[in-house]
Amino acid sequence: MSSSRPRATTALLGAGIALVTALAAAGCGDSGPPDAGDAKSSRSSDRDGGTATAAPLRWTTCPPPSVAQGTSLDGKAPGKDWECAKLPVPLDYAKPGGEQIELALIRAKARDKDKRLGSLVFNFGGPGGSGVATLPGLATSYDKLRDRYDLVSFDPRGVGDSATVRCLGDKETDAANQIDGTPDDAEEERAALAANKAYVDACAKNSAKVLPHVDTLSAARDMDRLRAALGDAKLNYFGISYGTELGGVYAHLFPQNVGRAVLDAVVDPTQDPAEGDLGQTKGFQLALSDYLKDCAASAQAAACPTQDRIVSLLKKLDGQPLPTRQGRKLTQDEAVNGIASALYSKDTWKYLTQGLQEAMNKGTGDTLLVLYDLLSGRGPDGRYSNLQPANRAISCADSQQRYTADDVKRLLPEFRAASPVFGEAAAWSLLSCTGWPVEGKWKTIDVSAEGSAPIVVIGNTGDPATPYAGAHRMAEGLGKGVAAEVTYKGEGHGAYNSGNACMVRTVDAYLLDGKVPAQGTTCS
Repeated sequence: MSSSRPRATTALLGAGIALVTALAAAGCGDSGPPDAGDAKSSRSSDRDGGTATAAPLRWTTCPPPSVAQGTSLDGKAPGKDWECAKLPVPLDYAKPGGEQIELALIRAKARDKDKRLGSLVFNFGGPGGSGVATLPGLATSYDKLRDRYDLVSFDPRGVGDSATVRCLGDKETDAANQIDGTPDDAEEERAALAANKAYVDACAKNSAKVLPHVDTLSAARDMDRLRAALGDAKLNYFGISYGTELGGVYAHLFPQNVGRAVLDAVVDPTQDPAEGDLGQTKGFQLALSDYLKDCAASAQAAACPTQDRIVSLLKKLDGQPLPTRQGRKLTQDEAVNGIASALYSKDTWKYLTQGLQEAMNKGTGDTLLVLYDLLSGRGPDGRYSNLQPANRAISCADSQQRYTADDVKRLLPEFRAASPVFGEAAAWSLLSCTGWPVEGKWKTIDVSAEGSAPIVVIGNTGDPATPYAGAHRMAEGLGKGVAAEVTYKGEGHGAYNSGNACMVRTVDAYLLDGKVPAQGTTCS
């Protein structure tokens, strides 16, 4: 749910402390933290154009995260346990000896050198999320894994400090976010289409060289270069959200190089963008319904909103944005995305209640705007990470589909029926690749990986951004005997980081001891 149509972002994964800090800065925090073409046909050329060789890596002390990566909570470097490096890879794998780009890397070495299993590479999703900025903040969740693995992550091409995709400036982005993204008449439609064209034109102007090469196929080839540079015969991998799509494509291209791999919060590889957006709309609606039921059954039931009141609030915001302490106005689009942002974790549901109470009872949009900013990559200083432009660039480099306003109008009834809160925004977001200067690689993703080692595929029944059915379809796509399906009966985006003891125990036993979970294992 965003103007840049993130397919499966992990914006709130582990963002609890950052959320509390941002709310406090806005003057609305509480007392503590809350308890983020067809690939198959190109397999041969992928391998021919990108044979992985071990490039030397120079690991040095890490600087603080850059603006493009998303500034850390205190603006400081991640600490003495962390090292950073750059990995050179071809800009264009069709010309492996041509121009090179550098990928930003980060790692924390395994504690037990005698029992070290190798590296465990993470991708936390987006597409567009910086692994270099994200991994240190989430490292406590993977502390046991660090005993025997080097924890490693990276900024994929186009993301963060890796051949950064740049589009609009900060002030231009703020202005663009004020334009109504769900037009109700011809004039608003013209304005929305003009704004989309201006965004696309800015990306083409500022990032022309990299836009053709930020596709997921190229990122998967990069991961095989990373594997070799780390000195690992096999890639041990933990992909979350969009990271599951990247992991599936890697397994398709290099099945013989898959080590122990976990895919959590799984993207459905069988869906085109319209089907994916509709599925995500239904997922967010399910999460909203679960939130409303949970709130109504709590001690604060009297303060809980209803869906009808939320819909009424959004209709009012269409013409009357709410003031905030920041001096910015909370628009209808920002409110919708702020609501979606809070649904990524059950731990942030209380902030959704807080934000809706403010909007409905006080006529202010402070908390909902903070929630929106977290999802969009806007820092408290008004500077944006490159999450949004990278998200759009990678999505459009992958998907061949280019939708028109007429397509959206045809689909609107189905999207509205799926969700009176999220449907319209999701439908209109299909225009994000309209006019994009680069053709997409595929219509749907091929993840078939015959010959791969077992891959653990985890679906969460309450996941808003990557609905549960996607995990089974990914498992089917990987092929018979490859996927071990695991179910988490819970809420929020992803399973391992929920802290569920059964889920952590199941995944750790696989990654640390090689114990593949029984097919159909369920945790709740």
